Amino acid sequence: MSTVITFAETYRQAVPARGYRSAGVPSEGGTAVTEVTLREVARASGYSVATVSRVLGGTRPVGPEITRRVKEAAESLGYRPNQVARALRSRSTGTVGLVLPQITNPYFPSLVREVEHALHAEGRALLLADCDDDPATEAARITALLDRQVDALLVIPVDQTQSRDAVTAAVARVPLVLLDRGCGTGIADLVATDNAAGIALVLEHLAAAGRRRVCFVGAGGCDTAAVERLAAYEAGAGSLDPEAPGRVELGDFSWEWGRAAVDRLLPSQPDAIVCANDLIAVGVLQRLRQLGVDVPGEVSVTGFDDVPLVHLSDPALTTVRQPVRELAAEAAQLLGSRLAGRKDGPRRSVRLAPELVVRASSVPRSAAAREPVRER
Repeated sequence: MSTVITFAETYRQAVPARGYRSAGVPSEGGTAVTEVTLREVARASGYSVATVSRVLGGTRPVGPEITRRVKEAAESLGYRPNQVARALRSRSTGTVGLVLPQITNPYFPSLVREVEHALHAEGRALLLADCDDDPATEAARITALLDRQVDALLVIPVDQTQSRDAVTAAVARVPLVLLDRGCGTGIADLVATDNAAGIALVLEHLAAAGRRRVCFVGAGGCDTAAVERLAAYEAGAGSLDPEAPGRVELGDFSWEWGRAAVDRLLPSQPDAIVCANDLIAVGVLQRLRQLGVDVPGEVSVTGFDDVPLVHLSDPALTTVRQPVRELAAEAAQLLGSRLAGRKDGPRRSVRLAPELVVRASSVPRSAAAREPVRER
């Protein structure tokens, strides 16, 4: 069974030090449990050890009847393959490391879940490392995972510039795919959402709803998600109001910043607040409600990501839904391709289209009923 193993766990827990089974290991109840061997499965199935090894290891094609009988014998005896011994033979640990900026951001657990499912379907386990939005910690986590002999890496870079050296060094050692964020053209394969398209959907929706005094609340960091969403707003908001591109407040991706940003923006009397992620938007909604501002009557609010948290907001939040399942599947496929030997081809950059989910925070409820709302 595939598991997500946090970086805090020791390597001995993740990958035992020896490549063979031990007998007589005490179970939780104190009784010694002897692990089943290939020889025992061979005896029970009536086939040779070599045949059983081919069936259970999937190394060579074997007839369906032989496969059925061997697997039935293995299951009845409770046989479990020795992954460490297999790793020693294949020089593969069957593990992929994932380094992400901050697990407390509710978007990332949703993405990690889909990544784990995609890798599990290919027989790979996931080792997870959180770097707390610090490039130096990120570099150390990448190095530590490489030292633990992961087969490949997925990295969600903290910073498009400061993450570059660590990523470049890692690419020279193992297949690596950048996920959700980039750190330079041609450095590694990249799978991400089309952030510019997402913001364009928001602005188009607000324009159709008659909003003109639009403003933007985003993050001031140098990760590509923050940078691209800000750039898309600045490029497109001028079509609503020539002054809209200048109505920008930058902080971080947190609900606390969303609350604080409201007090900065209200003197400019906005009729719509475009938020760079859902956490910011939730903070904006909380503060507007506290101040007695009618949403969406006076001000529309939109987010980005469509994390589960938005279903608790009041009013329900209009947001850009990221295709997390497709992102994970595409990243796993790219890694699989590189691991299969296609290592020297050109770097690929895959951008997946998001969708706008219209809810009550951006249009009156009567109008929202006429909008094409697509819920989970």
